[in-house]
Amino acid sequence: MCMAENMAPADRDTVVDFWFDPICPWAWIASRWILEVAEVRRFTVRWHVMSLAYLNADKDLSDTYRQVMQEAWGPVRVCMAAAASHGEGSLLPLYTALGTRFHHERLPRTRDTIESALTEAGLPVALADAMDSYEYDEALAASHHAGMDQVGYDVGTPVISVDGVAFFGPVVSPIPRGEAAGRLWDGVLLVAGTDGFFELKRSRDREPLFD
Repeated sequence: MCMAENMAPADRDTVVDFWFDPICPWAWIASRWILEVAEVRRFTVRWHVMSLAYLNADKDLSDTYRQVMQEAWGPVRVCMAAAASHGEGSLLPLYTALGTRFHHERLPRTRDTIESALTEAGLPVALADAMDSYEYDEALAASHHAGMDQVGYDVGTPVISVDGVAFFGPVVSPIPRGEAAGRLWDGVLLVAGTDGFFELKRSRDREPLFD
């Protein structure tokens, strides 16, 4: 696809779709970046849930990572319950409240933490019941596949889709701000929209920085 048609979303009619799992620190950084970009490139972001636990359900995992994936079910199920009962507009405030607790405050992924996030987001604490329920798993799988089917299953979160161009990432630390965020967006769209382009990568030499 020709990037001259895609490179510079200039108004709120352009929609960017963002898939996240709230436990992933790199997706959290990317989510705060895309909010910065939306202020300087002027588009609307729609938020969707993917699940690292669902993605890795049939993988051969270490005991430590298997435990992390077991804990990962609760937050995404609660996000799906919130979207089902209060609309997709509830996802950003809930994601923000969860991400602040998980990544900045380093709180455990327990019911108490999730109830606190629900309260901050203005949502009923009873939605935390979804943590241990299969009720929303079908909807979760559908949301997951809507994003992941666009990029393949050898990647994780975040997945971003805009104007027919979908990609995993970016994986970046710290969070780019202001026009620096916009320039990164322009570059990401340029390479992601190049036919036959698949990967640009280097080894990470720092931990996620959230400020």
